Amino acid sequence: MADNNRNSQLHGKPVSRTLGEALAERGVSRRSFLKFASYTASILALPPTAATAIAEGLATARRQSVIWLSFQECTGCTESITRASSPSIEDLIFDFISLDYHHTLQNAAGDAAEHARMQAMEENKGEYLVVVDGSIPAGNNGYSTIAGMSNVEMFEETAEHAKAVIAVGTCAAFGGIPAARPNPTGAVPVSELTDKPVINISGCPPIPEAMTGTIAYLLSFAGIPELDHLGRPQAFFGEAIHDRCYRRPFYEKGMFAKSFDDQGARQGWCLYEVGCKGPVTYNACATLKWNQGVSFPIQSGHGCLGCSEPGFWDFGGFYKPLATGKDDTLKYAAGAAVAGAAIGAASAVSVRSKRKKLLEANAAPQAIKEEAE
Repeated sequence: MADNNRNSQLHGKPVSRTLGEALAERGVSRRSFLKFASYTASILALPPTAATAIAEGLATARRQSVIWLSFQECTGCTESITRASSPSIEDLIFDFISLDYHHTLQNAAGDAAEHARMQAMEENKGEYLVVVDGSIPAGNNGYSTIAGMSNVEMFEETAEHAKAVIAVGTCAAFGGIPAARPNPTGAVPVSELTDKPVINISGCPPIPEAMTGTIAYLLSFAGIPELDHLGRPQAFFGEAIHDRCYRRPFYEKGMFAKSFDDQGARQGWCLYEVGCKGPVTYNACATLKWNQGVSFPIQSGHGCLGCSEPGFWDFGGFYKPLATGKDDTLKYAAGAAVAGAAIGAASAVSVRSKRKKLLEANAAPQAIKEEAE
């Protein structure tokens, strides 16, 4: 962290170099820079022509001051971003941003750490980004404290003069596991405690490229990307996992694994009947995947838990199929077999109709229901 601060400041004053100048000094070629811009455009679902705009935006931008706060969390979000591949966490910290405060990654401790946070806030007033992982125990200020401050106090103080807030992980975005019933700490998402623009990057944990890609967008275009109705970047949360799942053809044919070790599971059949929440979960897991594109839970043989959706922990059981009937006897899967026999547009309409019924029949969060309507 000390080296990082030296890179971002010179004799106590912010460095005026652009990212393009800094990258050139580090020996990053124009070709490599354009390659990175093209990859960023692709993961953000932007047209190829946007790569030029991203490259130009990054080249003329200044390094962004970032203050990362961790509250009621498991450190999984930080673990995830350290495994980002493009840009890597090293590239992100040393080339694109000035990570001025981070409970897990900083070298400083005690008074020195808090001094770094206050200094970053003062020198970059109105321009710094606040990244938060973990929910905030608004109902019990003494439950979690840092440097003698409650999580509520630290967040409100830090966010007061921020340009925007990025809530990484489902805990920060929607309350997550700490807010699950009966929610003894009164855990709330960060959006309930600030009037600043909030970008939610949900997931337990979020996909690393969703985090780094969003930061790259903010630097490139000096604005917030298109968001869905839950405040999430549309590029990463615009489609259900089910829509891009490679097991979808089996779903359409009504071919479902009945257990995790039966013959259907071995042959890659749909995992809907063993509890997969892919039809009502919006994330890029099936396209970006994890560990630099190696796999994602469904590919590894486990159904989606719906971890990027509000209230996923109370969703009705990880291994219980979603139902379309109030009596829990009419399964969505039964309708899928019929829909799979339809042709073309009629099939698509049938599937969308059944998905809407599925959402209405289950104890899904109200926000998800409104989306289906």
